[in-house]
Amino acid sequence: MSRYIRNLIITLVVLAVLYGLNFVFAGRMISPYFSRILMLCGIAITMAVSLNLINGFTGQFSIGHAGFMAVGAYSSAYFSVNYGVRIAAALGDGTLGWMVALLLATLVGAACAAVAGLVVGVPSLRLKGDYLAIVTLGFGQIIVVFLNNIDAIGGARGYSGIPIVKSFFWIFLIAILTIVIVYNIVHSAFGRALISIREDELAAEAMGVNTTRYKVMAFVISSAMAGAGGVLLAHFDGYLNPKSFEFIKSFEILIMIILGGLGSIVGSVLGAILLTILPEALRGFAQYRMVIYSLLLIVLMITRPQGLLGKTDVFKKWRARLRGRREGETPIAESTTATKKEKG
Repeated sequence: MSRYIRNLIITLVVLAVLYGLNFVFAGRMISPYFSRILMLCGIAITMAVSLNLINGFTGQFSIGHAGFMAVGAYSSAYFSVNYGVRIAAALGDGTLGWMVALLLATLVGAACAAVAGLVVGVPSLRLKGDYLAIVTLGFGQIIVVFLNNIDAIGGARGYSGIPIVKSFFWIFLIAILTIVIVYNIVHSAFGRALISIREDELAAEAMGVNTTRYKVMAFVISSAMAGAGGVLLAHFDGYLNPKSFEFIKSFEILIMIILGGLGSIVGSVLGAILLTILPEALRGFAQYRMVIYSLLLIVLMITRPQGLLGKTDVFKKWRARLRGRREGETPIAESTTATKKEKG
């Protein structure tokens, strides 16, 4: 079976599973509370994996990710309120109409966030370390100030009237696409250039890598995916408030990837799920909930400073074995065992 046919089959299976699960959640077969938490996990996965492309694989220190999320959220919300509703109505105002409208809103939000990432990235990514962190943090706060003063999108009182499209299918499709995009980037020549920048930027420059160009490209891609996450959030509750995108939100996303492990996609997914579920799981402790939550994070960082998975690729051995079988080769471990038996 060729690689393309296998990938097509996997894609169709994933789409079918997501579509089936969407019916389960839409049919109220699961409690709305648990359904909400699960969908928030999907949005958090998109945000964490996209930030890991910058902080984990490129080795930069960005703490303004919520700003790009805000750009995607507000631009898509404005599009949906003014144009998306008409598009959905023209297509019958059913599932198909809203899927098309949401697709267009996602493209608008991702594109606007990518442009914002380019505007910020070109001048700031010549900086390193703490200086870059300060610039990205400042950008995030500038976005919040602008949002508070633009009456067309509600200003400080927030933007309401956004069409609510709580789709399990769409949320996890975007999350899976984010994971696939980052995975393919990391395992490409472009990704190897990013990792070389992370390991030693001076050596990468000496080998002819245009470090500024690669960093800006990674920043723009990550910003676009953050914008897509903002689109999902905007249409989740139908209301946006600038306070939701202050620097605390950026730190939450940063904690997710540090908890899971910088440079680990699976770690980002795990960190996003844990930090979405944990505050809810501790609700029974009332006023001590956030104290316990903070203590758990402190203990984890002391005992496991590299994160839950570090830079470990949990699927590395499985992929090597699968590649060996596909190419008709014997895995290294099996060939070694066979050689020992022959000698014995």
